[in-house]
Amino acid sequence: MSEHGLPTLSADEHQRYSRHLILPEVGPQGQRRLKAGRVLLVGAGGLGSPAAMYLAAAGVGTLGIVEFDVVDASNLQRQVIHGTSDIGRPKLDSARDRIAEINPHVVVEPHSVRLTSQNAREIIRRYDVVIDGTDNFPTRYLVNDACVLEKKPYVYGSILRWEGQASVFAAEGGPCYRCLFAEPPPPGMVPNCAEAGVFGVLPGIVGCVQALEALKLLLGTGDTMVGRLLLFDALRMRFREMRLRRDPACPVCGDNPTVHELIDYERFCGYEPPGATPENDMFGVPEITPSELKERLDRGDKLTIIDVREPHEWEIGNLQPQGARLIPMGEVPERLDEISQDDEVVLQCRSGGRSAQVLHFLRAQGYERLLNLKGGILAWSDEVDPSIPKY
Repeated sequence: MSEHGLPTLSADEHQRYSRHLILPEVGPQGQRRLKAGRVLLVGAGGLGSPAAMYLAAAGVGTLGIVEFDVVDASNLQRQVIHGTSDIGRPKLDSARDRIAEINPHVVVEPHSVRLTSQNAREIIRRYDVVIDGTDNFPTRYLVNDACVLEKKPYVYGSILRWEGQASVFAAEGGPCYRCLFAEPPPPGMVPNCAEAGVFGVLPGIVGCVQALEALKLLLGTGDTMVGRLLLFDALRMRFREMRLRRDPACPVCGDNPTVHELIDYERFCGYEPPGATPENDMFGVPEITPSELKERLDRGDKLTIIDVREPHEWEIGNLQPQGARLIPMGEVPERLDEISQDDEVVLQCRSGGRSAQVLHFLRAQGYERLLNLKGGILAWSDEVDPSIPKY
């Protein structure tokens, strides 16, 4: 970033950033660079919340936020930019209000859209640094490729259960996300936080690392995570580091790239686009709604309900009164003798993802009479029995 034409600091800003101004690595000139800086946060959730708050407090002049979701009670355990009174509000609105409270000098540019191959490059090219706070593989590959094509550094973060990762991709001379993960895992192979859980403090730590890396990139100081992958185990309080190299054969950032435009990332990651299959056979999975299941149970149809969640999830709430049995997903291959191929089997999990994977597995073993409970036990709670806790 050129030193010429940097914005000046007001008297209030001199006082606000005084602890920065006395740091030799920042000083008045560096603080002006931060004020001129433009950072895009993709998501205002677990990672985006702490990142946005610390970037605002540090004096980054413009924060773009891509977010189209609303605040849910289950977000509040880790998405600290939102509060109880924000439940039901658009996350963009609550994030913007909180940032204004932290630092009124920061301009928030809201992008109330889903990031897609059609809009990603147009949005990303307006910013100096991109922080990825998403939790799905199609969007990660999309952000990576767009950042490479637009020559913008991509500050990566990932969290699950007690473990987190962080790095800086797509920086000059460094690797990109595809250099580390050339191919996405099969759909459903890696659970998301809603399925596997996440310890609330973890995204705060990883999100702060992302904010720190973005600030160093704007300042042009320190050693960034370019070419390094930080691995954090919160349960054991251990940090490890892996060295990363740019792959000369990478199709996006390699010596002879073959990807010059953004592609269909849902299809690239193995997800069929919505509407590609009939409503009751989405992704090739025959489904039954909670209301339909309740109706069939009430009329005495013989159905075998298999809950493929983990035991601690079963304890939160289950369909045992309806005859459900617990066989965790990882134990299904060893417990096939407990599932008769003659029975009509309804598979159920939290929201329908894991049970759909088990359905595909059982189908490959020769099972034919299979149904997936659409929306899982969460949908059952919504449609049939609200006494079952949602989590």
